[in-house]
Amino acid sequence: MSRQSQYPIQPYLLNRWSPRAMSGETLTPDELMPLFEAARFAPSSYNAQPWRFLYAHRETDSWQPFFDLLVPFNQSWAHKAAVFIVVVAKTTFDHNNKPSVTHAFDAGAAWENLALEASARGLVAHGMEGFDYGAAKTKLNIPDDHVVLAMIAIGKPGRKEDLPAELQEREEPSDRRPLSEIVMEGGFKG
Repeated sequence: MSRQSQYPIQPYLLNRWSPRAMSGETLTPDELMPLFEAARFAPSSYNAQPWRFLYAHRETDSWQPFFDLLVPFNQSWAHKAAVFIVVVAKTTFDHNNKPSVTHAFDAGAAWENLALEASARGLVAHGMEGFDYGAAKTKLNIPDDHVVLAMIAIGKPGRKEDLPAELQEREEPSDRRPLSEIVMEGGFKG
């Protein structure tokens, strides 16, 4: 499938997608850290930068606890990732300790920067909600004023033929809803 936008947009936005096929190769710090650097420059309310990225490299002692958080469906393909990331956000502002209503919105902007940087570097970045959030909070010692938002599998591209059979046909960029379904002038129209 070739994605088509309704209006001209930058190719790096149109071409970013979430493959599952990864090679199992490791990533060096020079390959991984620029992704976090891109995330660091995301916008945030009061410049609070509430996102935190907890990660584990393949072939380290940290890997298995992160892998064990995933539901079986995600384990079936993500075992070939090079790095797992748990995305966390601080729910209060540092400057006044009041609730940050936009903590998840801001962390989402950081994740998008990370995903775009990964795509630009030819890496796979696949966000996931299929994992045990409570176990992540406990096992990764996440403080009470932080919330677990998502996991990400990062890796070098692999062959779709190495995926479970039921995922091979889904290994292509997905289409998007038309603007008429997501953009509404003057108020919500459902």
